[in-house]
Amino acid sequence: MEKKVKSEIIYDGKIIKVYKDQVECPNKRLATREIVRHHGGVGILAVVDDCILLVKQFRYAYNKDTLEIPAGKLELGEEAGPAGKRELEEETGYSCKSMELINEIYPSTGYCDEVIHLYEAKGLFKVENPLEGDEDEFIDVISMPIDEAYKKIMNNEIHDSKTIIAIMKAYNDKYIK
Repeated sequence: MEKKVKSEIIYDGKIIKVYKDQVECPNKRLATREIVRHHGGVGILAVVDDCILLVKQFRYAYNKDTLEIPAGKLELGEEAGPAGKRELEEETGYSCKSMELINEIYPSTGYCDEVIHLYEAKGLFKVENPLEGDEDEFIDVISMPIDEAYKKIMNNEIHDSKTIIAIMKAYNDKYIK
């Protein structure tokens, strides 16, 4: 196990903080770790009539459109379950009776402490007047058959890790009882 010797904040932003830490390794040598601290996120697997609800949106960091499950970042201290229900409604116009935790995902273990809480929505229903999404999000909702979504993963067309895990879960649930 590594022991923190010194920590310095090198960036303090709205979404992330970046630290430069000095650690003592098990062999007693010192090393530097640059760590991105993030409040975490939530993603929702939502299946309606054998189709997965996905959102298509432009992602500036990759300079292209992506296909993803509905998801969002958590505010400091916010609970993942209620945040997931809110994101589902804002992004798709659906809500659910309950949610079941699938897993907690560590998307980049080498330099980031983000945890994505991945849920499956149960008892989905369309909301008459859904919550409005963020003003800087431009989302297209796509209802895609599970088999087609699986093929898009295998054809290297879906790259988002939380989405790949959710689709694989839905595919597994469909074919492996």
